[in-house]
Amino acid sequence: MQNITRTYQSTLAPDNDHPFLHGPFTPAMDEYEADTDDMQVIGEIPKDLAGMYVRNTHNQVHESIGIYHPFDGDGMLHAMRFEGGKAVYRNRFVQTTGFLAEQAAGRSLWPGMMAPQLQARRGWGSMGAMKDNAGTDVKMHAGRLLAAMSQGSEPWRLDPLTLETLGPDQDWARFVPDGVASHYKIDNTTGEMMFFNYPEKPPYMNYGVIDRHNRLVHYVPIELPGARWPHDLGITKNYTILHDLPFHFDNELLAKGERKLVFYRDRPARFGILPRHGDSALVRWFEATPCHILHLANCYEDGEEVVMDGCIMPNPHKPNVGQSSAEGRQAAYDKIRAHLDKHNNPTRMYRWRFNLKTGQTHEELIDDEITEFPMASNDYVGLPYRYSFNVLYEEGEWLFRGLKRYDMLTRSTQRLEYGKGCYGSEPQMARRVDATGEDDGYVLTFVNNMIENRSECWVIPAQDIAKGPLARIILPHRISAGTHSAWVEHDRMAGENRDARYMPA
Repeated sequence: MQNITRTYQSTLAPDNDHPFLHGPFTPAMDEYEADTDDMQVIGEIPKDLAGMYVRNTHNQVHESIGIYHPFDGDGMLHAMRFEGGKAVYRNRFVQTTGFLAEQAAGRSLWPGMMAPQLQARRGWGSMGAMKDNAGTDVKMHAGRLLAAMSQGSEPWRLDPLTLETLGPDQDWARFVPDGVASHYKIDNTTGEMMFFNYPEKPPYMNYGVIDRHNRLVHYVPIELPGARWPHDLGITKNYTILHDLPFHFDNELLAKGERKLVFYRDRPARFGILPRHGDSALVRWFEATPCHILHLANCYEDGEEVVMDGCIMPNPHKPNVGQSSAEGRQAAYDKIRAHLDKHNNPTRMYRWRFNLKTGQTHEELIDDEITEFPMASNDYVGLPYRYSFNVLYEEGEWLFRGLKRYDMLTRSTQRLEYGKGCYGSEPQMARRVDATGEDDGYVLTFVNNMIENRSECWVIPAQDIAKGPLARIILPHRISAGTHSAWVEHDRMAGENRDARYMPA
């Protein structure tokens, strides 16, 4: 089986000069269904790999209003489902309200994050100006995929088998008018999902919990001093860690309708630790080195301490929001590229320890190398863990050239370079059926091979990534470079029913 189920018409100019609409970032307009009876497989797919690797992608369809930013593109999911040594591939656009409206109009109707001042109709996200593209994150919860954009989407649910968009969650979307920001976390032990959003109005953050049966059981305001720009949250067995970081819009200018991102070097980073079902009054705030944080590897409890591992950005900077067009298109492109190039805007593995007894914070740099998108096994999220799988960046580009595996116990590392002209996606750790250890399984990623002009799905042994892929599945088309992904265990496809045999002791 290999066929195109639908092709979308794009209005992108053939001679468009935007660097994030060409090469590895070329949008895909075809939706496919294909299986390994018709897709080439180099190597052998392990028979004990069972579940689904799914990745979200910003996949722009129409010429943008203002300067296009690569986070503006329409959400598109790419999924590879594994069972019995075979695999099935599908890709589908997330059919958000904004996407459908622009399909009907045949053009863009909303500006992106570089030009919110060009807004002409009601928008979504924390700024309230953008299209809800649902193009950043994707997770599985309660038998359905959930896709969202970083600034806050309606909770878009999709069928995990067909990738059909089912609409905003019918059970609780109406109760969260500020939406769901990216990087909601799933506790595989309890089946709960923790999430947040960050509107540009008081209280400036809200925090919620969805139970294993997809019921909103907790939703509370979290009072912050002003509008913020957080990107992630952490969970442990008993706590949630919220971020109040000194990198956000200037609040005085924001009150006048102007958005200027500023890094306040003289203000500490603040981390709010609250019981999973607690409220703003129960938050304990800890201070740390000023920084920004995009992504966490994992968090857990260690005696009287809460440990948080992630990638610190000690000197964040971004292109000016709403001002780039006046400088010319190329200048705007250069600013976007400079920000996204992590060799220019470094992020490194870091550890924070928050002592719940003393109120003190201890910080530790784990590694000097520039890495990001750290990922631990789903079964160990919120629990003591050992392994994180991170991406390595191509210098000068927002492209992932390889993987780095961290052993957080021994502090040893392994690495895998994809090869010249090959760029991966956010990795996922897929524990094999009957796994006996945390890293007993495979690392999965989509790789764009620009030398061969094709896309591949790689299955890599998690215990020795340096060996390279056990299997490379050649996709029926080349897909756009993308970021966030999820692994869905075979026993979670129908709901939060993780088999206790596979859970940590």
